[in-house]
Amino acid sequence: MQDAIIELKHINVYQGTNLVLQDVNLKVQKGEFVYLVGKTGTGKSSLLKTLYGDLPLKEGDCTVVGFNLREMDWKKVPFLRRNLGVVFQDFQLLTDRNVNDNLKFVLRATGWKDEKLMDEKVLDVLDKVGLKSKGFKMPFELSGGEQQRVDIARALLNSPKLILADEPTGNLDPETSDEIMQLLFHISRDYGTAIVMATHDYIVINKFPARMVRTERGRVIDNASIDMV
Repeated sequence: MQDAIIELKHINVYQGTNLVLQDVNLKVQKGEFVYLVGKTGTGKSSLLKTLYGDLPLKEGDCTVVGFNLREMDWKKVPFLRRNLGVVFQDFQLLTDRNVNDNLKFVLRATGWKDEKLMDEKVLDVLDKVGLKSKGFKMPFELSGGEQQRVDIARALLNSPKLILADEPTGNLDPETSDEIMQLLFHISRDYGTAIVMATHDYIVINKFPARMVRTERGRVIDNASIDMV
């Protein structure tokens, strides 16, 4: 199907020589929100790292935002990452520069050169996450929730078809977690961005229900239910 943003067919996921997940079959459509759940150490992060090209795919067929990951090498990874965004639990902002310069650093790294266009893009993504006036703040001047919003803004810079979020509410209090979840659902719904979010926060899942995929005993189980976990 043309709208499939992720299509996995019989893939095996490795960490080095260690087989973490086997015979994974999964399809994610444009604008779909999918939770990736499972206990710590069951392969959630390894699967995400495979999807954004951090772990090589050795076996099976995998297409992500139009890229065949079996044909991926280090030269092609930057092109893959221009078409997807990654949101981390620990924000991973550069502490020696302000929010604007954090975002412009990513734009330059993905091939942007025009300063005026970069300024416009930074303002646009900060506006989308509700931080239009915070561009000149340093990361340490922001709350945890604001830093996570900057992380999401960074993921939006290249207008991605897909966002991969690894425990994005893991370091946040419940109220701030709700705000971040509302923002992610808004991005999925209004911009047609597919989102795959790894989490083990079942309070969040109950409040913001969506399709659930579970990692367990080296397998990926689609359409899992919360009572099965």
